[in-house]
Amino acid sequence: MIRRCFQVAVRLGRHRVLPGVPQVLPRLNPTSAFGSSTDALVSRFCLKKTDLKDYALPNASWCPDMLTLYQEFLEKTKTDGWIKLPSFKSNRDHIQGLTLPFGLAVASDISDWRIFTRCIQVEGQGYEYVIFFHPSKKKSICLFQPGPYLEGAPGFAHGGSLAAMMDETFSKTAYLAGEGLFTVSLNIRFKNLIPVGSLAVLKVDVEKIEDQKVYMSCIAQSRDQQTVYAKCSGVFLQLQLEEESSQ
Repeated sequence: MIRRCFQVAVRLGRHRVLPGVPQVLPRLNPTSAFGSSTDALVSRFCLKKTDLKDYALPNASWCPDMLTLYQEFLEKTKTDGWIKLPSFKSNRDHIQGLTLPFGLAVASDISDWRIFTRCIQVEGQGYEYVIFFHPSKKKSICLFQPGPYLEGAPGFAHGGSLAAMMDETFSKTAYLAGEGLFTVSLNIRFKNLIPVGSLAVLKVDVEKIEDQKVYMSCIAQSRDQQTVYAKCSGVFLQLQLEEESSQ
C-alpha cells in the first residue's frame, strides 16, 4: 500500500497517467488551475454555521501556557488578521461538497472516519492542538500539547507524534495558502524532547509556491523560544479539489 501511494504521488507530480484513468494529466497553469483565492478557501474551510464539534477549543486538560497563548492569538484574530481554524474529526467535514481529484476515491462502508490527529477522543490523552492561520502572510501557528497516549521515552512525547503534528499543520497551511493537497516530502531534524502535557509552539511559513508545489518550513519550540524541539521543511503538491457529482 505504501509503495502504491508513493507511485501515485510520483505520477501526479510528473503529470502522467493514473491507474484506471484514460487521460494524461495536463501540466496545470497556476493562474487558471488554482483560481480560488485564499479568502475563498478559508471561507469554505471555516464553516460559520455547523453542528459539527470543533476539537480546537479549550478544555480542562489544557496547560496554563496553552490557554494563555490561545487567548493571545484569539485577540489577534480581532486586530491582526489571524484566523482560528476549526478542527473537525475528519477532513471530509472541512471539504463538504468537494472530492479528491482524478478519481482518487476509496469505496468503503465505513461511516466513522477520523483524521489521525483527532483519533483519540479522551480530552488531554492524545493530540490537543489549535491552528491559527494568517492569510496575507501565508503562515500558521500551531499550539500543540501532547498527552500521555503519545508517549515515547518515559515522560516525553514520541517523535512521531511531533512529525504528525508538523505534517498536519503543513497540510492546513498548504491548502489554504495555495491548494496544496498531498505531502511530497518531510525533512525533520529533532533537537530536544517535548515533555508530555507541556506546550510546543509550531511556526510554519510558506517559503515559495512554484512548479505546482508549496514549499514550507517549520520550527517547533517552547513558548519562551529558549528550547527548540525540531525543525522541518515540507513540500506539498498543488491540486484542486473537484465538485462532488450529484449522481
